[in-house]
Amino acid sequence: MNNKKVLILGVASVQMDAILQLKEMGYETHACAMKKDGPGADIADYFVEINILDKDKVIEYIKKNNIELVYSVGSDLAIPVSCFISEKLGMPHFVSEETARICNNKDLMRKTLGKGFKGNVDFQVIRNIEEEVELDYPFILKPADSQGQRGVKLINNKDEYLKSYDETQKYSRSGLVILEQYISGQELSVNGYIVDGEIKYLIASDRDTWPQYTGLIHKHIVPSENINEEINEEIKEIISQVCKKLSIQNGPVYAQMKLEKDKPYIIEITPRLDGCHMWKLLKYYTGVNLLDLTFKHLLNNDISELNNLYSSFDKGYILEFICQQPNTKADYSDYKNQINASLSSFKYYKQNENIRAVNGIHDKIGYFIYEK
Repeated sequence: MNNKKVLILGVASVQMDAILQLKEMGYETHACAMKKDGPGADIADYFVEINILDKDKVIEYIKKNNIELVYSVGSDLAIPVSCFISEKLGMPHFVSEETARICNNKDLMRKTLGKGFKGNVDFQVIRNIEEEVELDYPFILKPADSQGQRGVKLINNKDEYLKSYDETQKYSRSGLVILEQYISGQELSVNGYIVDGEIKYLIASDRDTWPQYTGLIHKHIVPSENINEEINEEIKEIISQVCKKLSIQNGPVYAQMKLEKDKPYIIEITPRLDGCHMWKLLKYYTGVNLLDLTFKHLLNNDISELNNLYSSFDKGYILEFICQQPNTKADYSDYKNQINASLSSFKYYKQNENIRAVNGIHDKIGYFIYEK
């Protein structure tokens, strides 16, 4: 093991991926979270109970343990914290705290891009339920600053809006909600990597959601069956312009997009790796390990992982989530054959273990990856 120490904020399964990658690279791994309630806590060399939003306590831990990097994967909540601390302590980081904060607040992101920006959707920020709705129905109602699809609802009329407002607002730390123009077409996930302001890697995949739950992910599919070369170039242009506007010069970028009449629109964009283990799916598809690339770039300014990019992508792959109602016992029995036949799989819970509420509706309990 080399003597470099890395602190990961959070212990969910995506943070476990990061911790395992760092251990494989020979780093001493530290993790912190408010509670020991995720698989990353047991995998890390050292775990401590610290609320990741308590920056002073995190800084105290970093100084006491001579940590050289603080980072997080798949968490909009953690990235502004890691960027703030990294700026303050002169540690490696890709983007400023300001950029991370703008991307973590849907209202700030929409306002920063501006209403005339290509790929942006029409929107309205609401401070209280008495405010007049200016957008046409249907629209998407979201908390301004939550993650993981919490409180996201498709609203078809005023009655639905009034009934759903309080439920959505409770997930917003700022108390603000945002209404966004509804884009009716196919959902896409876009994983990219930026080096010195240039897109060096960009893969769009189909985001297959559960029909009965707006926005909740069921499968990621590569290659996308819904885009052609022309749409792909337009996606690249939009992502490039967004990165310029938001000062994302280096590191991973992740976007959720939707197509309507072959035009791509941004649903969310953030300067981090996604929260759906896409690095693993995309390693099968493209040859590049985005987790390895991210940490080598941050710690050693090494981007050689990009040299592993396949010259052509011959096979298709699917990452499928197993989901279940929260506060029930995890049951994988219906998926036994698929898991056994898969290229890779992971269970977030043991069989019959109680499922914690994350989105509170239809929560992920595991996934498996297989060839199309």
